[in-house]
Amino acid sequence: MKAIAIAPGVTLWRERFDRAAQLALLDEIMQRVEHAPFYRPQMPGSGALFSVEETNLGTLGWVSDRNGYRYDAHHPLTGVAWPAIPQTLLDLWNEMTAYRAPPECCLVNLYRRGARMGLHQDRDEQAEDAPVLSVSLGDAAIFRIGGTTRKGSTQSVKLSSGDVLTFGGPARRAFHGIDRIVSGSSTLIPGGGRINLTLRRVTVPK
Repeated sequence: MKAIAIAPGVTLWRERFDRAAQLALLDEIMQRVEHAPFYRPQMPGSGALFSVEETNLGTLGWVSDRNGYRYDAHHPLTGVAWPAIPQTLLDLWNEMTAYRAPPECCLVNLYRRGARMGLHQDRDEQAEDAPVLSVSLGDAAIFRIGGTTRKGSTQSVKLSSGDVLTFGGPARRAFHGIDRIVSGSSTLIPGGGRINLTLRRVTVPK
């Protein structure tokens, strides 16, 4: 499988997961969602709700509310610990990143029709040398990524179901986001939409 260099530190693998593998991974994710249901986070300060629904897997989960962005070991609504990351994703992390420690968080974003994610940096992690690994399931998305300043130039890439993307090194603090979802481009997700799985190492390995 050929890796596509999008930019320095940004690599894309098209259809890393075929249809059967996508269905199997989706089943593993949705089983865990029964114990850690999707919810809509709040923006810090204003309390405005995200257009994206989220949950997490792993020992730590990324959360956002009026008090700010942070990682927490428990679901903010249920108070229950997050379910474990599927072995399929742990194996993928080892294969694609060769990082010296496993991911601690798998952020699960659910984009229904009209949902988007503005340009932002992933900067709440202490392990700055660890890359971010992203898996797309369901409807295609127009992904935008730029440099380490908000006003820098950007480029757009269409991410389809089964695609895997990593960014690290010089791109670890790159601004990135989802401009829009191509609704109806996939039948994978019940009810339509896109699920994005983002694997992250949060703490510095000992």
